[in-house]
Amino acid sequence: MVSLSPSKRLIEPMEQFVSNYSLPRRFGVRLVTSFVAILLVGAPLRPPTGYAESKETRRVLIVNDLGNTASPGFAEIDQALWAGLQKSQYRIELYQESLELTLFPDEVSQRRFREEFVRKYSDRKPDVIIAAGSDSLKFIADSYEEFLRDTPIVFCTILGEIPVRLRPDMNFTGVLGRLQPEETLNVALRLLPGTKHVVVTGGTGPFDYRWEAIAKQSFHKYESRLDFTFLTDLTMPTLRERLRNLPNNTIVYHTALSQDAAGERFIDSAEAVPLVASAANAPVFVMDDVDLRGGTVGGDLVNWADDARIAAGMAVRVLNGERPRDIPVVVSNNAYMFDWRALKRWGMKESDLPSGSIVLNRQPSFWEMYKQYVLVTIFILLAQTAAILGLLWQRARRRKSEAELRRSEEKFSKSFRQSPLAITITRMNDGCYLDVNETFENQTGWKRDEVIGRSPLDINLWVDPSQRSLFMNQLLAAGRVRDFQSKFCRKDAQIRIGLGSAELIDVNGEPCVLAVIADVTERKMAEEALASLSGRLIDAQEAERTRIARELHDDINQRLAIVAVNLRTLKEELPASEGKMSRRIEEVCERVSDLENDVQALSHRLHSSKLEYLGLEAAAKGLCMEFSDREDVKIDFRCDDVPETVPYEVSLCLFRVLQEALHNAVKYSGVREFEVSFNGEANDVHLRVRDSGIGFDLNITRNGHGLGLTSMKERLRLVNGQLFIDSKPQHGTTIIATVPLDASTTTAGGGCVDNPEIRA
Repeated sequence: MVSLSPSKRLIEPMEQFVSNYSLPRRFGVRLVTSFVAILLVGAPLRPPTGYAESKETRRVLIVNDLGNTASPGFAEIDQALWAGLQKSQYRIELYQESLELTLFPDEVSQRRFREEFVRKYSDRKPDVIIAAGSDSLKFIADSYEEFLRDTPIVFCTILGEIPVRLRPDMNFTGVLGRLQPEETLNVALRLLPGTKHVVVTGGTGPFDYRWEAIAKQSFHKYESRLDFTFLTDLTMPTLRERLRNLPNNTIVYHTALSQDAAGERFIDSAEAVPLVASAANAPVFVMDDVDLRGGTVGGDLVNWADDARIAAGMAVRVLNGERPRDIPVVVSNNAYMFDWRALKRWGMKESDLPSGSIVLNRQPSFWEMYKQYVLVTIFILLAQTAAILGLLWQRARRRKSEAELRRSEEKFSKSFRQSPLAITITRMNDGCYLDVNETFENQTGWKRDEVIGRSPLDINLWVDPSQRSLFMNQLLAAGRVRDFQSKFCRKDAQIRIGLGSAELIDVNGEPCVLAVIADVTERKMAEEALASLSGRLIDAQEAERTRIARELHDDINQRLAIVAVNLRTLKEELPASEGKMSRRIEEVCERVSDLENDVQALSHRLHSSKLEYLGLEAAAKGLCMEFSDREDVKIDFRCDDVPETVPYEVSLCLFRVLQEALHNAVKYSGVREFEVSFNGEANDVHLRVRDSGIGFDLNITRNGHGLGLTSMKERLRLVNGQLFIDSKPQHGTTIIATVPLDASTTTAGGGCVDNPEIRA
């Protein structure tokens, strides 16, 4: 695709032609502008031959304030826009128009431009209009042409706010530029803390006034601390003379100068900025990155090209079908940028710059300039030194290796003997022990001399010999085994539990097995005792829930009913003249009735009679309906292939897990719709609770102190169940509980298998 750079290559020779032949400047500017207009304005940029003609064509119109010739900044913007549009899937037919405010600011010229603009594009409607600049956006906003109202608009480099005349029915989005003179002044005072005077330079053109107004507003609160002088209504020679004679402790802040008091026009960044910077006897700070030239220092600068790249991305999204109103307006990101040469000239320290500042034109240090030569020299010296030391090292190597080998053997022998874990070395071919340590002797009761040359089977060490076959198969397949648990028999016939790891090693060319075993009998007993206690606590909790539920239903609720009846009887006995008292009693009756319903609902939550008499499906469905009414949420409930007879322990466990999961979902998910499903598969029952809410980080949850997940895991542990949680931030949460239906595996109160899993 054609980029904007060819137009730039055409402009520069024309400007050089004007300069070489000393043509009057105004004539030269108009000549270049007219030449560019013939080539670009109103004519689409055509792709080169060989372009894939199969792509659909989309028209994009770019309207800017000043034009590529009058502003290098807008030239960069156009280039960035065109480069960004190449990412579209369409063939882009690009049109460009410029208001040329610095050359034709008068109302007559702008009216003619508007008439010509409407004439050209009424019958050639663009698919997207990109407004580059505040006046271009205002120009479009003020238009009453129907084709402009219906065309999507993307804007960039907009100073201030979006025009109020940009009606809501016009589809628009874009990038708001934010000039921040105050931030630049703060940096300047940090670099030059002795500053007392601030001179603000600018011009008399309409474009200049806007930038000067932003600077005045930003500097207003500093007027009590600093002396401000605004040189914005002078001719260029007078301005330069004033800048040559500034007092000490002065800084200059340049806004924009496209026209001086004599009516002479300038390209601000290419002409006015270098003239100001070369004349000033004080450091000059600027507003945007295109002005960082000619000796200026820099500051908190806007990068218009970055804004244009963002705007181009928005335009591509619009071309791909998105509505502008669905694409949020963004604010440009400024950057601290400085010229290293200007910093050095004015004695500013680079260490005083804000963190993350970009420093341009930094001169390379001695190391950066000559590091290759230094490194080559060092390498040669090192190579020669290495050659000299090589012979000496080779001579000492053998002695050192022998000494290290002896120390390694001694160290290994000491670690082997004194390890707190049992360590054994056995041969692979016959399984006989080559060596064991003292901890092995203490764990098994067998002395080293008694087991050397014998295998674990010879001394009946394995309680279940089939486990040894499984162990050896895993070892041969993977070369190592980790966390293998088995029971072993001591010499005194005491049964212990061991947890070990093993791997294949080579001993004098013979394949052997190095095993490390820890006695975890006491730990396993403690875990089983804790599991048993947990089961009893849950059983006690359920019994207490049932007792309280019956008390609420059979006693408290009946009393409330009697109170309600008595109140209504009292109301009927009151004379007709006591209307106010009658209404009060009616209100109390309604509150008592509400209290009856709440007590009854609480009784059902504590103990579901449906679960006891109607089964899991009816109880779960009733819970979802009651929960939906109480919390004002929507629950999609499904139950497929669940057996009619599910053990009560399993039903109660899944019922409680469902209660806790729904409670957590309403409390934390941030959504009001949930899915609940029960499924039966072979010998298992699966409960699935899903929401599409904010989700959570499982790692943080594992380290938290909440009891909800712990309660669900403990309940499932009692029936050999498993808990799976799939959740990520902003991607919802799914909780799956799986319980086997085999009654032989049900552990009512203890002896459960510890295998719940949480996965991301």
